Amino acid sequence: MLKHLYASALAACLVLPAAALADDLDSLTPEQLLPIAQKEGSVTVFSLSSRIAKIEKAFEDAYPGIDLIGVDMSSTKQIARVEAEQQAGVHAVDVLYIADTPIVFSKLVEEKRVVNYVPPRIAGELEDRFKTPLLTQRLSTKVLMYNEKAFPDGSPVTNLWQLTEPEWQGRVLMVDPSQRGELLDLLTEISLHPDEMAAAYKAKYGKDIEVEEGLEGAGEQFIKALFENDLILLPNSDVLNKSIGDVDAKNPPVGFGTYSDRRDNEEEGWALQVANNVEPANGILFPAVLTIADKAPHPAAARLLIDFMFGDNSPTGGPGFAPFNVPGDYAVRKSIADHPDSVKLGDLKAWTIDPAKTAAARGRIADLIITLQ
Repeated sequence: MLKHLYASALAACLVLPAAALADDLDSLTPEQLLPIAQKEGSVTVFSLSSRIAKIEKAFEDAYPGIDLIGVDMSSTKQIARVEAEQQAGVHAVDVLYIADTPIVFSKLVEEKRVVNYVPPRIAGELEDRFKTPLLTQRLSTKVLMYNEKAFPDGSPVTNLWQLTEPEWQGRVLMVDPSQRGELLDLLTEISLHPDEMAAAYKAKYGKDIEVEEGLEGAGEQFIKALFENDLILLPNSDVLNKSIGDVDAKNPPVGFGTYSDRRDNEEEGWALQVANNVEPANGILFPAVLTIADKAPHPAAARLLIDFMFGDNSPTGGPGFAPFNVPGDYAVRKSIADHPDSVKLGDLKAWTIDPAKTAAARGRIADLIITLQ
């Protein structure tokens, strides 16, 4: 059972013995970390994904005597929580499983609120870009999704500019970007591709786009037009997925969601599918990272958990990666293959964010959105 006993973790903060200093732990194998972690007794993780519940059971089965306390929490809330607690001198969380890397890198990495750790077991498999400044566990998405039962011939949208037309007025959904940083990253990424957005406009309408005064490029013009076409902002992805994917819906909306959420289609009665044949792109790929909080009270267990969540050496990653071995999630370990039902990573028409570039542009897009709401 997933534990939301965060208060108990606060009470469990430990002063590390000299033998268990972080620098000494980084080079240890899982077998060497295990007895130290068992003495620590538990590990607390803030997780951007509710799938941490499945990791909890698998981890505790693999490593008896270590209690995994999983707290399902958005990246935005994780950042605020860690900042507030550390400023107050509280160090209770061990591991952050988090996205929204443009803000994580500036607010948590640069302020030394987290510590990067790359398990020696898998370091040789990873590209350098996935090892620094923080460790990427997988690539996730915010992409255009549609209802494949209502639209059996494929996505009804093949060009992003269609979303600004009367046919889709009030029928495009998105989780509020002020609540989920990944959606602000999506809009920011669109703004960073003005030439491609302009080319898509010309391909659709046969003429060059006219960008209004005060806007920088076709990407910002698209964002303005999207909001003016009554973009619907929702409180969470559950509402979004049901609204788009309901198998009984006759004329459902489309929206920007998480490709891997279609893993729940059968259980939830959804018909979610990714719209991949979209110009100039269907959304973004972004890193989901694992990192250790500064002064983590259970440093050995934290490292053991991070190692575990990269999976074993089988082609599927085994129990440690099983919750993420689904269509729409992409492992960064070269030994783990894409899910057979997933669009291959190289074929997915999504832009991969550059966290530094996104961070530099986010403020302007956030300000633009405020003027449009």
